[in-house]
Amino acid sequence: MKRVIYPGTFDPITNGHMDIIVRATHLFDEVVVAVAKSSEKGPMFSHAQRVAMARAACEHLPQVRVEGFSNLLVAFCRQMESTIIIRGLRAVSDFEYELQMGYANASLDPDIETVYLMPSLENAFISSSVVRAILKHDASCAHLLPEKVNAMVESAIRCKA
Repeated sequence: MKRVIYPGTFDPITNGHMDIIVRATHLFDEVVVAVAKSSEKGPMFSHAQRVAMARAACEHLPQVRVEGFSNLLVAFCRQMESTIIIRGLRAVSDFEYELQMGYANASLDPDIETVYLMPSLENAFISSSVVRAILKHDASCAHLLPEKVNAMVESAIRCKA
């Protein structure tokens, strides 16, 4: 069985992330969406909220499971018994960073392979940072988020207000 790890902060999970996840389900037997704690990034949503959002977004995909993690990605890969990491590339600007991270992970564990997938053109501009910027200005992100995630985001923002 080929299990792949799709790591990220997913703050929040977007339609762009879902595009990559669905593509990965066509290539691998199981996709583990690995939600990083990433407290150093200062996420808008708590780790528990981000895990819950990812689970809600992926619940219709039987090959996908969502796990939170706070350790080194290669250690998480070993824990999940996977040697494959999947990453999304939206633009050339993503490539340098992703290549550097792929090499860093391979230096820590030479058995780790990183596979890069591109989202569809309609989702190529979507990022969590774009969503957060829109949310900070009280505008709707419904067209950028899975429906259940959008409802959870709106609820979380109302609770903060």
